[in-house]
Amino acid sequence: MNHRRMAEVKSTVNLRLVLLLMFCTELHAALPFFPTYTNSEDVYAINKLYNALGSPALSGWTALGGDPCYELWQGVQCTNNRITAIVLSGANLEGKLQDDSLANFTSLLTLDLCNNSIGGAIPEKLPSTLQILSLAGNQFAGTIPSSISYLTSISNLSLSGNLLTGELPDAFQPLVQLVSLKLSANKLSGPLPPSMRYLTSLATMHVQNNELSGTLEVLQNLPLKDLNIANNQFSGFIPENLLKIPNLQADGNQLNVTISPSPEQPPAIDGPEQQNVPPSPVYKPTVNHKRKTMDVKAIAYVVAIGSSIIIAIAILLVTICIPTWKVKRNTSLMKVESTTLESTKEGDSANNITQSTQNNQEAGKEVREHKVSMKDLQSISANREPPNSDETRTTQKRLNYASTGKSFSVAILQQYTDSFSKENLIRECRFGKFYLGKDEDRKLYTVLKMEERKSKIPLNDFLRLAEHVSRIQHCNIAELVGYCAEYEQRLLVYKYFSQTTLNDIIHSHDHSNRTLHFSWMSRIRVAFEAAKALEYLHGGAQYPIVHQQFEPCNILIDDELRVCVSGCGLASFLPFISELQQSHCPRALSYNAPEVNESGNWSVKSDVYSFGVVLLELLTGREPYDSSRPKAERHLATWASCQLHDIDALVKMVDPALGGRFAIRSLSRVADIVSRCIQEEPEFRPSMSEVVQDLIRALEADDASNSKL
Repeated sequence: MNHRRMAEVKSTVNLRLVLLLMFCTELHAALPFFPTYTNSEDVYAINKLYNALGSPALSGWTALGGDPCYELWQGVQCTNNRITAIVLSGANLEGKLQDDSLANFTSLLTLDLCNNSIGGAIPEKLPSTLQILSLAGNQFAGTIPSSISYLTSISNLSLSGNLLTGELPDAFQPLVQLVSLKLSANKLSGPLPPSMRYLTSLATMHVQNNELSGTLEVLQNLPLKDLNIANNQFSGFIPENLLKIPNLQADGNQLNVTISPSPEQPPAIDGPEQQNVPPSPVYKPTVNHKRKTMDVKAIAYVVAIGSSIIIAIAILLVTICIPTWKVKRNTSLMKVESTTLESTKEGDSANNITQSTQNNQEAGKEVREHKVSMKDLQSISANREPPNSDETRTTQKRLNYASTGKSFSVAILQQYTDSFSKENLIRECRFGKFYLGKDEDRKLYTVLKMEERKSKIPLNDFLRLAEHVSRIQHCNIAELVGYCAEYEQRLLVYKYFSQTTLNDIIHSHDHSNRTLHFSWMSRIRVAFEAAKALEYLHGGAQYPIVHQQFEPCNILIDDELRVCVSGCGLASFLPFISELQQSHCPRALSYNAPEVNESGNWSVKSDVYSFGVVLLELLTGREPYDSSRPKAERHLATWASCQLHDIDALVKMVDPALGGRFAIRSLSRVADIVSRCIQEEPEFRPSMSEVVQDLIRALEADDASNSKL
């Protein structure tokens, strides 16, 4: 009896446990606010946003409850359990944002809803934590709310391509961290507000295609590098400082391009020192404004006539001197070549002379090396008349004492590269051919031999190029150590890094090797290192440098998966390269941004697009263009762009060589980066600084997933 009784008790307990478990499961499904990983305030806020947008078809999103961070809702990025970014560009969103639709987000840093069809007014209540706000390419109407003054951490504000009207609010004074302001293609009117003078970090400002008016004085002391005010109603003088902006577009206004006259008195300085200080008595003479206007016009007239006379004299002198200079130059060149050929015959064997003559247009100059400083490069480029052979040797001895930049002779580079043999050929690119070089101390170099079949590169241009490239110093960028400019040859000598490129690794046919050495984490780290190189080029150098040829074949990787980007700073050299070298095959064009293929307009944002394609290659393992695939899948960026926010489709896109070894959360973050980088419109793409930060978060997400495993 006791055993039977015990069995009945156990059976009853088990039944109750099963019923309790079923009840808890049903309770979790029925109660939307059952404790989740995501912060409850953020869950409430994103539910409210979802309802305001009309409950669109977004993967994972619900109108009540849910766990956005844990369930990887489409476009949602989290740090720990807080929602920090919502990126839903081009997601076919509609609806209207109410005043309180975004007010409940307390940790949101990025809100990107560009390229949708959202209407209504821009909400008055915006998260004060926002650093990036992009509502461009929608149907927002009304005025820009003055509440933007509360966005004290904002760095990027983009409201372009909407239906906004009215004057700009005088609310910019607190936005001292604002770097990019884009308000183009609206119907904004009135003058620029005085508070804009406090935008001390503003580098990019696009307000073209509006109805803005007044003067530009409020912008004159801002650190702008990119200013587009075209097609407005601005008038008056363009301040002198604005004329120095590298990228200034001011067409379609009523502006006077003459430098604005200096004010009679300097403006008052705001600050504690100036408060409650009685003004000093100042003598103000009576000014005849009419006479002053006439004087200015007279001075301008005299200056114009004087300039014309000076230009005419200069043209006359050049016309007289150039023929004489050309004759002297040709005679001097003949003397140099004959002298150097004789000296070579005395010192070299017959075989060396023959090979040297074939490769270097009767070259064979005695082997020499000298170091050239950047100042010396400039002096060489300024002196177009080559000296005779004796003067050449004297100049070389003098330059031997310089400290930076090494000049190699053609002969010595032939020795290093085994006469540029096929065995030493590393790879070819649009800039030319890379050869492996080794000196007598067994030190390795990478020698870029530039081919010029149809047009020769002027010596001065090449020397300036060498100087320019030598100033690019970054741990992830190939380091230039010297150059060669003999006998119309153009060669650049780099410090050796590796012969392996990212293209070799991604598209290797040995899947087992790729899986072993190129894991998901390794791919993100490679992308991160390459992104830092572009970030430096775009903002860390003396001025923005556009790579223009950012492709896997220009990304070098060593055995420890360290990264070095080559070809940096050579974009200015491309116009001199023959058309045969500038490949126009579909694969090469697949890395170009749409605006490049359409009109040839390169910018830092076109580099961002190229980076997005490379990152997509790392994600999928596919070529950017593959003619063997179905027509709809041939162009990788076009095919993938509409699937990046669908987690199921995204998982299927992943490179099979990974064997499913990746973190879903990290994959989702990388897909979001790709989606933003390959946007059709340049202004909707992120900066490389933003991309670097996003990749850091992707690495952190992968580390977190690995630690749980």
